[in-house]
Amino acid sequence: MSGRLLLALTAVASLVVVFLALIVLTDGAGSGLAAWLTTLGVASAAALWRSRRRTRAARLVPFLPVVVAAGLTATVCVPTVPTARQYPPALPFVATQHWSLTTGSRVAVYHYPPADPGARHPIPLVYLNGGPVRGISVLDHRFLQLLARQGHEVYAYEQAGGGRSDLLPMDQYTISRSVRDLNAFIHRVSRSKGNSTGKVDVLGFSSGAVVLTRALADPSVTAQPHRAIIAEPGPMDGPTARITEPKGRPSARGLAPAMSGPRSTHMPRYATAFGLMRLGLLSPDTRLIGQAEGANAFTAADLGSDTASAYCARDAHRIPSEDTPRNFSFSPAASLRIQQTVKDSPSIAPHLRRSKTPAMLMIAECSSQVRPWATTVLANDPAIQRTQYMRGVGHHMWNGLDDNNDRAAAVVTAFLRGEPAPLANHPTREEIPDFLRERK
Repeated sequence: MSGRLLLALTAVASLVVVFLALIVLTDGAGSGLAAWLTTLGVASAAALWRSRRRTRAARLVPFLPVVVAAGLTATVCVPTVPTARQYPPALPFVATQHWSLTTGSRVAVYHYPPADPGARHPIPLVYLNGGPVRGISVLDHRFLQLLARQGHEVYAYEQAGGGRSDLLPMDQYTISRSVRDLNAFIHRVSRSKGNSTGKVDVLGFSSGAVVLTRALADPSVTAQPHRAIIAEPGPMDGPTARITEPKGRPSARGLAPAMSGPRSTHMPRYATAFGLMRLGLLSPDTRLIGQAEGANAFTAADLGSDTASAYCARDAHRIPSEDTPRNFSFSPAASLRIQQTVKDSPSIAPHLRRSKTPAMLMIAECSSQVRPWATTVLANDPAIQRTQYMRGVGHHMWNGLDDNNDRAAAVVTAFLRGEPAPLANHPTREEIPDFLRERK
């Protein structure tokens, strides 16, 4: 009896493997139905052949693994969330505007005017969040409000496809398009009412810092920032993306409690789609799930240890809630697509060496980012005037813990106003080898 059960389970597992292989070969055609029908047809034919010499009572036995496998694999073909994009509701503390850029992107925009007009900094500040195709978290909005209270007029936008911004066709998600959108947005803010200087500062964080770095290196960008702050950048091009070590001080990855809440990756359909996309076996524009469905399905808990990796190990058991379930938005397919275009791009170092925009680099002590992703920017951008090494924080430097937001805001404000840096200029270009060797 146990032998027959083992054979049946082996048959079910084999059919599931065949189904997944066909998903890959067909790129999920027809929401996976092409692979499902093919698997069912082949399995049914094999079961029919095996049952041809059996007694009438035993003829149905070979079909049992087919029925079980068909039921299991059918769950990969049936959507459990809306397939049309469901945008997050409006935030209660800031109005959402929508700007149509000259690139064709329609992006969600948030404006925080300076709380004290008397202390107003004359040059607006544009914030470019990480993701790359992710909504701006509530935690980030609080930091932008803090900057506004210190006299900055802050504009932030969610990159195309992220948050409340409109989607793009999948093949238009490229790092070059992100740079063009930033260029168009800077132009729009520089011409905005009340901006008498016509200049704009830009703060780019994580993948937003990559977009900013590439804008500084792109000779076709016509709206160079007045000042640029590159905070915790990812890899800026293909050669940099191939660097995997060293990293900073230990983060909370593997130490923090597992994130609570629903996970799309506990559903067979989305676990299959996101897993195969992450492995590179399905394309970001797979026909298994659409871009909108994937964004609707993905939850904050699906990020798993990625969130913990943005905090220091000592903060593992007090990681704040970065966002609300209703505001959280992340498009895994579009993000993978943009990241792949970065990996496929040639070196931008020769162009970056021609940058003349005054810039500052921010590096976190417990960063999960690979250190050379930041130090390569420092080594190749001659216009970087200071580096601020932020102790006691992970990748997400303004995280609401202790005085971390105030310290980050002080560093940002001092640079934008041309005031002395709150911290020592470290590492300098000359200190890069020792900085990497000491794994700071």
